Amino acid sequence: MFNDSSSLLAHLATRRSGKPRDMAAPGPDAAALRDIIALALRTPDHGKLAPWRIVTVAGDQREAFAALLKRAWVADNPGAAGMDLSALDQFAHQAPTLVVLLSTPVAGAKIPVWEQQMSAGAVGMNLLHAAHAHGFVASWLTGWAAFNPQVAAAFGARDGDQIVGYFFLGTASRDLDERPRPEYDEVVRAWEI
Repeated sequence: MFNDSSSLLAHLATRRSGKPRDMAAPGPDAAALRDIIALALRTPDHGKLAPWRIVTVAGDQREAFAALLKRAWVADNPGAAGMDLSALDQFAHQAPTLVVLLSTPVAGAKIPVWEQQMSAGAVGMNLLHAAHAHGFVASWLTGWAAFNPQVAAAFGARDGDQIVGYFFLGTASRDLDERPRPEYDEVVRAWEI
């Protein structure tokens, strides 16, 4: 069983993201989404800078999001005008709920930018945990749309800000599959002087 919420240890041992294309309604309602995001914000934040922002994309805004993706794609790939861009429509419309997380480092702070970006990553992981704890399945995606300046600007990014990822939330429409995990001994070692 994936995302077993019977205990924190069980949840951590069975946590598994779902594929956004396999997510169906219902997604979290407004109150549940607020709770999920509030839990995600309880993250390590050296200096109490809150170097991240979250933007929710309502269901009735998905078509505008798809149009934004198409404009940005064509601007980056001028030969793409008139081509089949249905994959961008699919990306924009998958899963019932979409949340965009941005890293917004505080310039001039004594906390290094990299550490502030890591805090934003911790918010992302907490978004997944909180969604799963609420009984939903979630997924964190990036891809070219997370690195495109035009798309980032549409979500309020300024200089130095960037999209950490798109978080899709919903209900699994099929059983989740395990994915390969690294072998413990391949990624963990004792420090030796």
